[in-house]
Amino acid sequence: MSRPRPRPEDTGSGAYRMPLDVVVLIPALDEEASLAGVLPAIPNAGPGWRLRNAVVVDNGSRDRTAEAARNAGATVVTEPRRGYGAACLAGLAHLRERPPDVVVFLDADQSDDPRELPTLLDPIAAGEADLVIGSRALGEREPGSLTPVQAFGNRIAAALLRLLFGLQATDLGPFRAIRWPALEALGMRDRDYGWTVEMQARAARAGLHVTEIPVRYRRRLGRSKISGTVRGALGAGWKILVTIARVRLGG
Repeated sequence: MSRPRPRPEDTGSGAYRMPLDVVVLIPALDEEASLAGVLPAIPNAGPGWRLRNAVVVDNGSRDRTAEAARNAGATVVTEPRRGYGAACLAGLAHLRERPPDVVVFLDADQSDDPRELPTLLDPIAAGEADLVIGSRALGEREPGSLTPVQAFGNRIAAALLRLLFGLQATDLGPFRAIRWPALEALGMRDRDYGWTVEMQARAARAGLHVTEIPVRYRRRLGRSKISGTVRGALGAGWKILVTIARVRLGG
């Protein structure tokens, strides 16, 4: 894999700043029970990077998600308007007060293993990628962790990303890391199910260096708000297709 050209916005000198300052951003809706297992498992440092903190965006929870996050040492941002993308956008607005070098997106439901964070960050720390996607399709999946509808939808979306944007994608996995300047340049705006595919489509259109790494995927703790219902799964699938079309048409 080729190394991307040095970017002056990283340090002012054209080289990557080391160690990279990393923030983990976790959208959360009614995830009180799972956060106690997710937050303590996030590594604090690795080769070429260090963790600043974890930011949990409470997306209108009815349980004690915010309290559980604070008790585990996370910063809590409140976004009462429901939507995965809305939560991510609120988290990014908070981070603009003091931007990190890299943002890692991690789900709150224990389906992804936070201990794989160093592997996710390795290509960025090595200067080999702007955006790294944790691919569930390439990694080991616990039986029942990815529903047939989700797997089928991922294959369709990945095929469209390859066809329309030339991006070699296998998954829309939510566990991902991206350099802050690259993320800001994308102009992300989706407020719900289209967030992940929008990022990949915009990254491909912008010519960013995107790579995938295999990650383990586990059965989530509790019922999924999206794939756990037929309505949610169909709504997510339709939004993903619409998002791909919108970005392809320049929207």
